[in-house]
Amino acid sequence: MTDALTRRAVAAGLLFLTGGAAEPAPRRVVSIGACLDPILLALADPGQIAALSHFARDPLTSTVAEQARGFAITHESAEEVVALDPDLVLASKRSGLYARTALKARGLRVEEFDVPSSVEASLEQVRTIAALVGQPDRGEALVARIEAALVAAAPKPGEPRLRALVYQSGGLAAGPATLLGEMLERCGFENGAARYGLRKWGSVSLERVLADPPQVLLAGARAEGAPSWADRVIDHPALESLRPRTFRGSFSQKLIYCGGPVLIETARVLAKARRRAEVWARQRPLRD
Repeated sequence: MTDALTRRAVAAGLLFLTGGAAEPAPRRVVSIGACLDPILLALADPGQIAALSHFARDPLTSTVAEQARGFAITHESAEEVVALDPDLVLASKRSGLYARTALKARGLRVEEFDVPSSVEASLEQVRTIAALVGQPDRGEALVARIEAALVAAAPKPGEPRLRALVYQSGGLAAGPATLLGEMLERCGFENGAARYGLRKWGSVSLERVLADPPQVLLAGARAEGAPSWADRVIDHPALESLRPRTFRGSFSQKLIYCGGPVLIETARVLAKARRRAEVWARQRPLRD
């Protein structure tokens, strides 16, 4: 059975269980998950969105900060959410356990989501949220846009795969069993984090990077002002010593965790970095 047929069968089953009556779309939806905000904004009618999480307006971590200014926000407390009188709350399983528990105790409908660890899981999350907000066609359209972006970012057959490390504040890196790890592979890189023993998310010390540098270092940028201790890793002068044999590109903190529409920008950024690194590789010998 194809994926499309499977989805139609599931939909038919839901209609049967509800006596053939489609559930009305929610009128007031609140998101209390940083990675759920971009999906909700992409799928719901503006009038359906009662509030987003406060992370949505953070220009350092959100891809929708500008768009989010037109909507109310909460700091994910149960009191704030209850006051908004939502008929649907989209919540991250990684945020506010007590708030989620309190909201359920008040009888609110709370749908909880994990951070997806694969592209397929992210696409299914988009479809699920689209169905919840009564916009399944928009969900399929967004899935099609994400899939098209991945096709556009994929390397051509036979193109070399350079070993890349996404290196963020505090030495944070994404192993192969993460959404970003899969995106690296799909966009034409070999994930260098595996060389340091990472499978999922973890830290790679500056010493290990210097001792066994990647061919491509995709580093985050520190926040404005005085650097924090965590930022000192990606800003460390010792990393400059790698430049003759390691290409350094930028990779925003906004893109490291979230899926959904964020994957479109992630694919674009990674494809651009690969093209620039390939030009660099033809001009300078990169480390094996």
